[in-house]
Amino acid sequence: MNFLELIRLNLLSPMALAFLLGIVATLVRSDLHFPDALYTALSIYLLLAIGLKGGAELSATPIAQLWAPILVALLFGAAIPVWCYAILHKLGKFSVADSAAIAAHYGSVSAVTFSASLTFLESIPMPYEGFVPALVAVMEIPGIIVALVIARMRLGQVGSWRSVLHEVLTGKSILLLFGGLVIGAAAGKEGFAQVAPLFVDPFKGALTFFLLEMGMVAARQFRDVAKAGRFLIGFGIVIPILHGIIGIVLGNLAGLSPGGGMILGVLAASASYIAAPAAVRIALPQANPGYYLTAALVITFPFNLTLGLPLYFAITRAVYGI
Repeated sequence: MNFLELIRLNLLSPMALAFLLGIVATLVRSDLHFPDALYTALSIYLLLAIGLKGGAELSATPIAQLWAPILVALLFGAAIPVWCYAILHKLGKFSVADSAAIAAHYGSVSAVTFSASLTFLESIPMPYEGFVPALVAVMEIPGIIVALVIARMRLGQVGSWRSVLHEVLTGKSILLLFGGLVIGAAAGKEGFAQVAPLFVDPFKGALTFFLLEMGMVAARQFRDVAKAGRFLIGFGIVIPILHGIIGIVLGNLAGLSPGGGMILGVLAASASYIAAPAAVRIALPQANPGYYLTAALVITFPFNLTLGLPLYFAITRAVYGI
């Protein structure tokens, strides 16, 4: 399957088409609207499903297979905001607060992009390690903390650390991912089988609904793209590609299968728009949301969802020689 066929396969998937439908609905000013309660319920379902499935796989995975990928994911996630901040501040001429805020979003990860990557790999098909949700959990927090530490060093004061850590550690994304992992690991595969009819087969349908809403959310922010400037637009596309390449190479070195290596690359290439905005809002209220939300949600997320996944798969095949 060549690269153009991969792009076609991905763009014609129900998830990508639902995202595009959400964009169209907003652009034509349709009265289509997701109730806030439904959006919240879908996000809770997706995060818990990811955690439960990953925890069940963790229960059957030897520690010897886990430590290298998790350590690589942890260190890489913590390092990303360091050079992102330097690029944004030195080359992009963004303020300290804005540079740190954007770096926090790219140091963290997108659970929805991760979910889309699983669906993409299953459609090809290409197997991947069942414990990969653990990589989401370990990469979501460190990048945010490192970016805020950089801001604190440069500005001298950054919000209330107690409030920031409480927001990050008790936010629904971390709580549901870690909680799901713990429940799944404790219950094991036999225990998970009891709830699998709810959390496995319906997952893709729920993800399609969620991406329909995300398309509408992204389209409402389109006006901010011009304000963000060409540098930030380029950053939101080029940096994810570079992170994806590095992540895939590191996944290979850490002993992950090609599918697992691609997922690590996708996680590295993604940008958070759930956990990071909540923490940044408290720690760096002076940062411009028009920059960090536009970069993560309006530029990087659509790129990864439409063109990024086939690109990372092609890079994976080149790196692994398959």
